[in-house]
Amino acid sequence: MLATLPAAVSGFAQQAGEAPSGQPQVKVNVLNVCTPSAEEQKEIANALARIPKQPLFGADFEISHGRSTLSDPADLLKPAKDAPVSDAPSVASYVRIRKEFAVQAMFSSVQYSFSNDGQNMTETLVFHVRDPKDLIQVALEDSASSVTSPLAMVTANTPASRIRLERFGKSSIALARCSGTENGPPPDQSAYEALFRGGSEVLANYRKLLEVKHTIPAELAQIPDAAPKAKSTQPAGKSADKK
Repeated sequence: MLATLPAAVSGFAQQAGEAPSGQPQVKVNVLNVCTPSAEEQKEIANALARIPKQPLFGADFEISHGRSTLSDPADLLKPAKDAPVSDAPSVASYVRIRKEFAVQAMFSSVQYSFSNDGQNMTETLVFHVRDPKDLIQVALEDSASSVTSPLAMVTANTPASRIRLERFGKSSIALARCSGTENGPPPDQSAYEALFRGGSEVLANYRKLLEVKHTIPAELAQIPDAAPKAKSTQPAGKSADKK
């Protein structure tokens, strides 16, 4: 479960009815990402169903790449059990692809992002609503270990592990794959398999539509130190310029 930010909880030691002096009331919204309610499941299903399978893209698009220093853990919904904790910031190489939908579409644009911090690779697909009255955006995400290559990652059709709806004037709705903890086994998420499957199908479809198989490796190759350097075939101790 994830508490939305900002959140500052104080005064738990206060007696009932006693408010901390000089401190405003703080409202904390908690997202049930492991077992969303039936109503939340319906909203997720409706949002996924409205994403166009054969979209008509406009002429505007953007492709960018770069490196980003991450001072905070990027994975807030998935606790890393027994993972080493380091104060040193991680550095991620990323590629972003954005395309605009035609005027008649419910969504104004779609943005695909691929990032690699040396330990994990993450794909994120975000659909922005053109006229947000209730729904603002739909986000899908998946991740895999960096032991494989970016090309293998984007061609493997890795299933979606998170689905998130950002809503106007309301708290977000999220569904994520949840693992077990020291206190118990993982929750039964069999009731949400259709939603995860729907999100995975959207991801697979837009990987093809945005041609990430070709774009991601090509853009990453332009980032210094983003890919392992090729090993030299020159024998040690010998100079290539020897005459």
